[in-house]
Parts: sequence; structure tokens; C-alpha cells
Amino acid sequence: MVRQFLSTIEYGAMTVNTNVDGPNVAFGETLSGTVYIEGDNSDELVDYIEIELMKRSETDEVIIAKQSIEIMSDIKSKETWMIPFEMVPDERWESGSEAQTQTLILKTTVHLKNGIDIQDEGEITYAC
Repeated sequence: MVRQFLSTIEYGAMTVNTNVDGPNVAFGETLSGTVYIEGDNSDELVDYIEIELMKRSETDEVIIAKQSIEIMSDIKSKETWMIPFEMVPDERWESGSEAQTQTLILKTTVHLKNGIDIQDEGEITYAC
């Protein structure tokens, strides 16, 4: 069974879903997906969205890739925005050990214009 990655953030009547094309990424592949913003009967104002990929351990958290998506217009009622994203692996994604699979964290943060930040995260498997 293929595991799907879906991160969901809800604020009032607004929902932000981050879908990743595949939760397992191998060396040489690109991590890609789409952020869906739905404003069902809502006029919530999104300032921007941040997507961060990080390595997390019990003692440390290191951001290894980051993408910021600015919203140029308000989310209006019954509108859905689809925003694609891509992150290309580089040496920071690797753990240092040869032929190792590791778990990375993909975090989506929605920054609202009223100063509230809401976030959700999930795991991505990277085989180097």
C-alpha cells in the first residue's frame, strides 16, 4: 500500500492542504507537490505560506530547504487556489552515511495578515 502525504490546516472556514506527489523521495528525485487553499464561505486573508523541509533529532532541528509563497490576492468565498512547489535535493539532505534511508519533516506554515501563524507537518522518507 502506498502511503500518501497530506498535511491539513484549518482556520475558521478556510482549509489549507499540502499534498506531496510521493512521500518517498530517492537520491536524484525532486520533492514536489501542491498546496490547496479553500475558502469555503470565508474571506480569510493569507499573507504568505512557508514550506520547510527539516532534519529533526531529539536534540536538534535543522532546516535544509525552504520555500515561501506569497499570496497576491485575498482568498474569497468558494474559491480554491492550487499552488505547486518543488524542492531539489542537495548535499544537506544527506545524513553522512552511505546508502541510508532517513525521515525528514515537511512543515507547512500559513501566515495570516492578522498576525496569526498556523502550521502542520508530516514525514517524508529520503533514500540516499
